[in-house]
Amino acid sequence: MMLRTLIWVHMLLGGGALGIWLDSRWFHELFANPVFHLATLAFGILLLRLVMRVSRYTGRLLASMGREGDLPRMDTNKLVTTGVYGCMRHPMHLGLLFFPWSAALILGSPTFFLVIAPIEILIIMALVKLVEEPEAIRKFCDAYRQYQKQIPMFNFRPACWRQMLSKRVAWSNHDSLYRYFFRRFEV
Repeated sequence: MMLRTLIWVHMLLGGGALGIWLDSRWFHELFANPVFHLATLAFGILLLRLVMRVSRYTGRLLASMGREGDLPRMDTNKLVTTGVYGCMRHPMHLGLLFFPWSAALILGSPTFFLVIAPIEILIIMALVKLVEEPEAIRKFCDAYRQYQKQIPMFNFRPACWRQMLSKRVAWSNHDSLYRYFFRRFEV
């Protein structure tokens, strides 16, 4: 888990730094335009809110339905195949695919948005296919293989997106604590 986080941080910080450096050479006038930055900042914040909402919903769904017993924080031991996980196998990753674009928009970096973020998105998709999927097969065996046959890795159908964006999952026993601390920050 720590290695994945380091890869994410490296991709975003490195992509942002490389994008800004290339923008100063390739898109100097556009990159120096404050109106352009205000517009991309607004869209970037909206996209980031969408990404966070999808991540929060799918993470809570996994925490409430994918855990049985006392497990470390990010672990699951039950395969979740209902809700949005009945539409696609990796809804959280689908939401996170848009994170590089939101960072590029917030930075106002055309190079990051047009060149670097798409490459990072392909890397994320490859990591899901080459790392996450084999881990799930090892953990859930034939049940996951059957799930793979029935449900796509990602799904762009509007019904799936509506399901990810409209529902809220309570923190089971910690719902009142959640409401107290986090309710005011919800999207």
